[in-house]
Amino acid sequence: MKRQHQRYLLIFVIILSGVGGAAMLAKLRPEPPKKDIVQTAPLVEVIPVAAQSVTFTVASQGTVRPRTETVLSAEVAGAIVSISPKFIAGGVFESDEVLLRIDPTNYDVAVEQADALVRQRQIEFDGASRLREQGYRAEAELASAAAALASARAELVRAERNLERTRISLPYAGIVRAKEADLGQYVNVGSRLGVTFATDVAEVRLPLTDEDLAFVELPDTAGNVAGPTVVLRGRQRGEVVSWRGRIVRTEGVIDEATRVSYVIAAVEDPYALDALDSSRMPLRVGTFVSAEIEGTTVDNVIPIPRSAVRGNGQVVVVTEEDRIEIRDVSFLRADAETVYVRDGLSDGELISLTVIENPVNGLRVRPERLAVDDDLAGTTAAGRP
Repeated sequence: MKRQHQRYLLIFVIILSGVGGAAMLAKLRPEPPKKDIVQTAPLVEVIPVAAQSVTFTVASQGTVRPRTETVLSAEVAGAIVSISPKFIAGGVFESDEVLLRIDPTNYDVAVEQADALVRQRQIEFDGASRLREQGYRAEAELASAAAALASARAELVRAERNLERTRISLPYAGIVRAKEADLGQYVNVGSRLGVTFATDVAEVRLPLTDEDLAFVELPDTAGNVAGPTVVLRGRQRGEVVSWRGRIVRTEGVIDEATRVSYVIAAVEDPYALDALDSSRMPLRVGTFVSAEIEGTTVDNVIPIPRSAVRGNGQVVVVTEEDRIEIRDVSFLRADAETVYVRDGLSDGELISLTVIENPVNGLRVRPERLAVDDDLAGTTAAGRP
């Protein structure tokens, strides 16, 4: 029993000695050096802004259509006795070229009859005139002979005009869109024969919003102001091809459904039939094209990347003291990559392109200046407000 008490006492002494030794070692260990906590300012990428003159380009789109299109109809009745080889869909014809011929037999006869009647009425009138001069005829009889002669002449004009109408031609050079009559077919007055359109000028109807109109100098109704140039682009043979035209007029009304106005762009010789350059691609009717309309030039505009805009029209400006200032700006216009600032920034100021978490006015930053993008240094801008 005594031996067991001695064993417990020995264990207690060993534990107590270990705790005491550990405490002494802890007191002998030197304290670690104290370091001041340094607040590191966030690194931000900045670019300088510059005011410049910007020529805006207004974008739109539309479908090419002919300026002049004609639905051919028969003005006289008869059978079609001849058709030009060019009177087929896609056929190209010249001005006043005969495309169809209706049987002229009856109309030739009508002209001969009317001509004979005119000669007869002329003889009667000449006789009545001589008798009236000699006093053998009354004034009323001479007037009746004159009226009969005038009626015969009018009938001759009508017969000759009907004979001319047997030849179907057009006063312009163009292309046949559709052929709706053929050789041997009997047509009545008003029967459709086909559809043609002129190739001198093609038009594109382009919609513009009210904001777009603020950047385009449109021609007036009197034609005193020439319209702006327009570049049309479309796909031909798998490639993007461009054509140049000009805005020639506006439709003068606002579409009630879409609230847009329409302007008309004209392209001369769209099929390149009169072009000296045979490699020029034709602008075919029905082609869907995008349009870039030359707009007005505005001075003192500051272009900035769209990525620099924060929230609802705000940018982060880095001051000379390397502190940020959250500033509201007003935009003149914007496109997919660039915003054009009208008010709120000054020439030469730095704006941040880096997204700062929880930015507050006066926060110190470490600015890293980037080179200005070439796109922002240009003088031409496209897009919509």
